[in-house]
Amino acid sequence: MKPTPHSPELAQAISVQRMRDSDAYTIAHLIPSKELMYRAAMGVFESVDWQGKTPVILCGSGNNGGDGYALAGILADHGIPSKILRVSERFSEDGAYYYNIALSKGVKSEYFAENSNLSDANIIVDCILGTGFYGFPREIIAAAIQKINESKAYVVSVDINSGMNGDTGEAELAVRSDLTVSIGYYKTGHFIGKAPELIGELVNIDIGIVLI
Repeated sequence: MKPTPHSPELAQAISVQRMRDSDAYTIAHLIPSKELMYRAAMGVFESVDWQGKTPVILCGSGNNGGDGYALAGILADHGIPSKILRVSERFSEDGAYYYNIALSKGVKSEYFAENSNLSDANIIVDCILGTGFYGFPREIIAAAIQKINESKAYVVSVDINSGMNGDTGEAELAVRSDLTVSIGYYKTGHFIGKAPELIGELVNIDIGIVLI
């Protein structure tokens, strides 16, 4: 689906705050957070044709980055070598858990630098910033977004394109994706603002979050 301000899915899209509240409720009462993160990563894995691909996964400090680390481990389980590029030294608790699992499976990890070369990548997975971001990305993240946009790789953004606001779809600098895989529920920002020009194709995956 190509997102547009007139897409019928917009009627079912929710706010970032409602998504956070629903996520927190589900974790507190039904499904552990690590399981939700694994389901998110598996949903991304199942949404993409990885045949012949050598993925580069750019990961930020939050749970969006954690989805990328969990994805790297799943790719390794399926014999698909990937490389992690980290744009932060920090981890969320669940992100650290899946990062260590990915390393134990032989996944390579490096820090992103402004001279990092993405020109040889044939698929890039964007797990840098989540739906609550607004404003202009800080320097190293801005450099990563620009490198992604300059590459000729197929780009997959996880949950939302890094740099785009999940409520408004606005962005001063954001990743341009070929595919964006929304997690849990569509957010309003997937359809309005700059979303139609930044998102190539949009899909949503259900990971069991109960909407409240």
